[in-house]
Amino acid sequence: MYSKDGQNYFVVDGHIHYWDGTPANQANRYGEGFLNCFYDYHRNLSPEDEVWSLEHFQRQSEDQVIHDLFEVGYVDKAIFQPTYLTDFFVNGFNTTEQDGALAENHPGRFIVNGSWDPRDGEAGLERLEQLAERWHLRGVKLYTAEWKGDSKGWKLSDPWSYRYLEKCQELGIRNIHVHKGPTIYPLNRDAFDVADVDDVASAFPGLRFIVEHVGLPRLEDFCWIATQEPNVYGGLAVALPFIHSRPRYFAQVIGELLYWIGPDRITFASDYAIWTPRWLIERFVDFQIPEDLQSEYGTLTTEIKKKILGLNAARLYDIDVPADLRLPDGVPEGEGEAVGSEPVSPAPAASVAP
Repeated sequence: MYSKDGQNYFVVDGHIHYWDGTPANQANRYGEGFLNCFYDYHRNLSPEDEVWSLEHFQRQSEDQVIHDLFEVGYVDKAIFQPTYLTDFFVNGFNTTEQDGALAENHPGRFIVNGSWDPRDGEAGLERLEQLAERWHLRGVKLYTAEWKGDSKGWKLSDPWSYRYLEKCQELGIRNIHVHKGPTIYPLNRDAFDVADVDDVASAFPGLRFIVEHVGLPRLEDFCWIATQEPNVYGGLAVALPFIHSRPRYFAQVIGELLYWIGPDRITFASDYAIWTPRWLIERFVDFQIPEDLQSEYGTLTTEIKKKILGLNAARLYDIDVPADLRLPDGVPEGEGEAVGSEPVSPAPAASVAP
């Protein structure tokens, strides 16, 4: 929980990792390049006093994870999102099993998500069933640009992807997190294109598609899709750190999201360990859209910030929020609206520059 100016914020970090990017686990130059690309994101978008050494960044201890998230990071619940990358890392970069082992040592603090790859065919479907049973999955993280042998990616709309999404429905796995947006060396940008979300969101209205990184740099594509599909959400991982290095750009990103999909379908994430949650939460609570943009985007109210920092993700994962951290009675919150249901207007501006 984070407290500031008499307000308390329930925090769900919706996108974290527990990875092993050490040289001993790097299978080839692609593994080294992938880890170093992550480190460049970390180094270039973090405040100077939050930048780690490369060695520190390559792997964090279990104690370090708990400290960064819960002891100083204000997080009430954190959601592990695996990234296997077994073509690049000997034991995988960040697997469900590795995440789950840590989570079991700290009951009640983590939610463990699984993953699947349609290129694994029938064997992968059986494995998904095993993962779901072992870890009580309520969500999965998908990485459409992952390399597998000669293949350099896949689409959500592929026939075998449909089989896996049908299996998710059958198993009660409703939260489908998808990395869509920022490219990472050596993966291909086009394999992270957000366009295929449109197809599956329409085909599977009972599933929720949380588009991590809100499709950046294709934010406009994401917004046009998400406004039509009430089961599409935007995860702020990677977008939020711009609050430090390019605050006006971040204001435009969050302003566009609020205009197109509203405050109930945006979720907070630090993308730990690329960034740590403490400074992101502190700066987000202090942040306001610049006055000259408020006539178009409105303002970030305390209620909006509470929804984004934790209440929206809590609703997706049925996380029990203490009564004193919920919104007051009468404040609307809930699932998104379908296109054409109601006109969307920016929130009232606190003040507008002449």
